Amino acid sequence: MLARLWYGNPWLALPLLPLSLLYGILVWTRRFAYRVGLKRVHRFRAPVVVVGNVTAGGTGKTPLVIWMAHHLRSLGFRPGIVSRGYGGKASHWPQQVRPDSDPVTVGDEAVLLARRTGCPTCVAPDRAAAVEALLEHTDCNIVLSDDGLQHLGLGRDLEIAVVDGARGLGNGFLLPAGPLREPASRLKRVDLVISNGAWRREVPVMKVTGPRLVSLCHGRAAEVHALEEAAGNRVHAVAGIGNPQRFFDLLTAHGLEVVPHPFADHYDYRREDLAFEPDLPVLMTEKDAVKCRRFACDNHWVVEIDVEPDDHFVHNLNLLLRKLKDGQEAA
Repeated sequence: MLARLWYGNPWLALPLLPLSLLYGILVWTRRFAYRVGLKRVHRFRAPVVVVGNVTAGGTGKTPLVIWMAHHLRSLGFRPGIVSRGYGGKASHWPQQVRPDSDPVTVGDEAVLLARRTGCPTCVAPDRAAAVEALLEHTDCNIVLSDDGLQHLGLGRDLEIAVVDGARGLGNGFLLPAGPLREPASRLKRVDLVISNGAWRREVPVMKVTGPRLVSLCHGRAAEVHALEEAAGNRVHAVAGIGNPQRFFDLLTAHGLEVVPHPFADHYDYRREDLAFEPDLPVLMTEKDAVKCRRFACDNHWVVEIDVEPDDHFVHNLNLLLRKLKDGQEAA
């Protein structure tokens, strides 16, 4: 319902504008409190890079964090990752995350990040506490925060904002009349902006590369196929992410006939949720797969993707990272 308001006819959202005005005042007041020292900003002995967005819902932050982790390693850094652990039901925080951690305890995205990057990963609703725990127990010399642009208590040395190229900023209104967590002008104050798919001409783009089907069945775990090999097949597509349509569009673009099954973001799957008729292959996102592995069947597949930012973004990122590295060496 809200998505139709945010990305449809802007006139329909006008009755909610008074609430958006109130929300905007709260955002400004909170930021002012941190700026003048009424609220504490935590600083750390290692630089922190925040990858976030200014809109509610998924924009592709997590795939970019995965790319960033590998890129940082190629430059000689020892990256670690922090996240909120959204959906995790741990009895205490922070939680160190391993590739085999239970997503019910620490959250689905954290397990995905640990598996795909091999980086030390720590989660907590208080991201500053997660960074402190990560630095205390590992040898990381740079920290990536998956989301957290609005987590102002988390000191940061570099901010990267990701925009959904297809949706953009929607109707341009603040929550709840629109999708914006902060005014659009916030994008002018981050260090780098990148769009997931083409958006504005001046904004660098990241593109999905090498999508592949990987079997979730334990007995066929090594079975991998390029996504285009499935072209022409009819499949059930499962997506419990911020923007399920992006996943469905990816499959359609590669020639698959999609029966879509959108679920709520971070949905906690049960076996019966994937019992579809007719009996067709079931394809899901990587975030969904970490919660479905325990009851995967022969016809359950995860679609793994990588992203590749364009050269302009990589060049500017490397310049900023060089400054961080020079600062570390000087210290």
